[in-house]
Amino acid sequence: MVQDKPRNHLQPRQVFLFSGHMIDAPTRPTPRFPAAKELIAAQKIAEALGHLEAGPDDLAFTQGACGGDLLFTEACQQRGVTVQWLQPFDEPTFIEKSVVCHSQTWLVRYQAAKARLTTEIRSALRELGPLPTGGDPYERCNRWLLSTAMSYGVRKVHFICLWNGDEGDGRGGTAHMYQEVKRQTGQVTWIDTRTL
Repeated sequence: MVQDKPRNHLQPRQVFLFSGHMIDAPTRPTPRFPAAKELIAAQKIAEALGHLEAGPDDLAFTQGACGGDLLFTEACQQRGVTVQWLQPFDEPTFIEKSVVCHSQTWLVRYQAAKARLTTEIRSALRELGPLPTGGDPYERCNRWLLSTAMSYGVRKVHFICLWNGDEGDGRGGTAHMYQEVKRQTGQVTWIDTRTL
């Protein structure tokens, strides 16, 4: 497990960790998170944060990808939650792989959310070094996100996921994060994209 320690003296009341599907490509053969479900997903994420009474004394971690991550970031920012993005690549590569996502609209939203961040964007490549041979950048980033969140105390961590319940398209997706979290903490809010 990748270990990390809190970077500052902030001791949040709660720590939210998020993983979720990116918006589907229009050509995706089997829908997972179609663009038509974006508004209801945003509402469900906001409701989850409301139920947990998220606010300015809390801290949230995600990557910042198009779709779920950005919906979560926007909802946290509306509630005054401090958001920290941890990304598997340098930012330009991350934007190319995980933000533009079939539409420049998500890049605009990413830049708007980034402008409101009060923490620096952290890159696994810069902070953890080169990816080991055979390693997966997304799995490593999931473990880094989880260990960073857990470093504030296991009982503070609440995982929110936007997921269809299936294995992902590759290693290191939401399914992987869900399994990692379930092994270490049972505090999970699952928003099932199949029921939106």
